Amino acid sequence: QVHLVESGGGLVQPGESLRLSCEASGSVFSPNAMGWYRQAPGKERELVAVVFSGGVAKYGDFVEGRFTISRDTAENTVYLQMNSLKPEDTAVYYCQVTILRGGANYWGQGTQVTVSS
Repeated sequence: QVHLVESGGGLVQPGESLRLSCEASGSVFSPNAMGWYRQAPGKERELVAVVFSGGVAKYGDFVEGRFTISRDTAENTVYLQMNSLKPEDTAVYYCQVTILRGGANYWGQGTQVTVSS
């Protein structure tokens, strides 16, 4: 079992930045993928960014270079640096860990990001 604890959400104005963190504990076997998804009211959950244990990262098309995902493999922590935030980035952001051998997925409880003037 894997337990995820997210932090770093909040209310910011358009153009500002936020950094989300997610610490995983438990059976975080390698290889794995650690990432962030988001869900806005009335919309489906979508991929924001994911980084694999080898270091390869993938981003949602809407990111357009504004966000950077990184991980501290030794600490089983993944970060999402979000710059130039827009009101349409408002959503609940969820951390996810996928254990690639076996395909088990684990989700955090979510952290609210609100971008508003």
